Amino acid sequence: MIETALNPLNIRWLGKVSYNDALAVQKALFNKGSENYLLLLEHPHVFTLGVRGDTSNILVNPSDIGADLIKTNRGGDVTYHGPGQLVGYPILNLPGKRGGGMADTVAYVNSVEDLIIETLAHLGLKNCGRLDQYPGVWVNPNSESPRKIAAVGVRLTRGRTMHGFALNIEPDMTYFDSIIPCGIKDKKVTSLSREGIAVSMAEVVEVIAELASKQWGNGNSRRMDVSWRTSQSELSPFSKGEGPGELPKPAEESAPDIPQPVTIGRKSIKQRRAEIAIGRKPEWMRVKANMGSEYRELKRSIRSLELTTVCEEAGCPNIFECWGQGTATFMALGERCTRACGFCLVDTRKPQAVDHDEPKRIAKAVNQMSLEYAVITMVARDDLKDGGANHIREVIKEVRSLNPQASVEVLISDLKGNPDDLQTVFSAKPDVMNHNIETVPRLQRQVRPSAGYARSLAVLALAKEAGLVVKSSIMVGLGETEEEMFDTLKDLKEIGVDIVTIGQYLRPTMNHLPVQRWWTPDEFNELKTLGETLGIPHVESSPLTRSSYHAKEAETLAKNKANSLTTSGSK
Repeated sequence: MIETALNPLNIRWLGKVSYNDALAVQKALFNKGSENYLLLLEHPHVFTLGVRGDTSNILVNPSDIGADLIKTNRGGDVTYHGPGQLVGYPILNLPGKRGGGMADTVAYVNSVEDLIIETLAHLGLKNCGRLDQYPGVWVNPNSESPRKIAAVGVRLTRGRTMHGFALNIEPDMTYFDSIIPCGIKDKKVTSLSREGIAVSMAEVVEVIAELASKQWGNGNSRRMDVSWRTSQSELSPFSKGEGPGELPKPAEESAPDIPQPVTIGRKSIKQRRAEIAIGRKPEWMRVKANMGSEYRELKRSIRSLELTTVCEEAGCPNIFECWGQGTATFMALGERCTRACGFCLVDTRKPQAVDHDEPKRIAKAVNQMSLEYAVITMVARDDLKDGGANHIREVIKEVRSLNPQASVEVLISDLKGNPDDLQTVFSAKPDVMNHNIETVPRLQRQVRPSAGYARSLAVLALAKEAGLVVKSSIMVGLGETEEEMFDTLKDLKEIGVDIVTIGQYLRPTMNHLPVQRWWTPDEFNELKTLGETLGIPHVESSPLTRSSYHAKEAETLAKNKANSLTTSGSK
């Protein structure tokens, strides 16, 4: 297993993230997490107003210039965030007795300003500092024309922080003309670009991360970045619209190129690969077809009700086991998805109209099968105004009405992060609310180009905030490292996820992403131990595990462990 330093600073470059998504992740880490984080990102155009902010300092209707307006619980007045501006959100446990009083807050704000001042000096802008009575970082602060280059607004409660800073690298400065930045009428705003410093976002992130690690992590940090690339060349042919293609060749999947060796336990990947026969899948990935009477009966029921199952659409290797036990995962909203993920076999042609009778038919199928635990998933329906949220709520309602004995798990898309649509699903109170993170941050764009790591964390965080049992899933075999798996599991734990499933990726067709390696059964056991040691109540991990595999057992185990921890913690 990997060696980890005590209390590292977990640094995450998240790319472009909506303000609401970032706020949801921040709040979850602030309220439920225990570790120190620094979230680094860019926002789409948005104006934010602090708790004491004055709306008269907003000079235009934000929507007229393509910006949002969001009220926040940080200090300060109105400020602007947008592309070309680096936003940093430190979520830290401050040492000593800093409980959140004014003196503590001032000291912490000064530490954030120190970080930015030192960063600017490293980048070649040395005449920066503080301006009395004006938080933030200023260029030529002691001159007749000081210029603000970074805004700072924080919240400090019970020794834990949130919100942070915004450093202008090369944003569209005209947006600052639409507000009185921070309520300061007689001071200008500037950027690194305006001050003659030509530097990329990646270069600034590199400096900030290094200095923050020293300041807030005693030199210990663990960093993950979402992909910095924007080229279409990294996408699979399927994601680029070229269709599914031929079935994969066994030899191609069994002997892929591995970018670099990663040691797990006592054997390297290369050593373990030597034990796998070239030209075929490893023994543990073979599934024997067993089309017994239970399987055939279930298939007849599904066909008679004209329903779709993800078991068939996604080519799940557990279909014979699950159907043989009288269980299935129903796929709502049709069989056509509006996204083309690099791992998924589901049809991507133009979706058909929503079938409003489908909730009743799913409920009838659950009844005919006498299920105690029903799993309902959905295709992404970005063509619908609510993303399909109301339809999923109706499915839950109908299943519960006809099957009061059944527990209901739903596996939903990100619904574009829309808080109202997510709350529509949450309001139906599914017994388990599942949304898959799918892979580590670095591989998100390749694996699911229409989704994002931060958005998925936000969906899970909001579900937990709504009081639900929360579940997510990760595929391995796409090129992730053990270190990335550790940190992704940590992120899921820190925002409050209760159940995580981990399984081996299988390439559906030659136009999908290739398998980079086969994780062994022992390695899956190690991942389970790793996740549960981190504090996730239940981790289901094996080569053939899929998101709904052993779903009922996972729910029971997770709830029992959570109740046990609650009981022991109250004594």
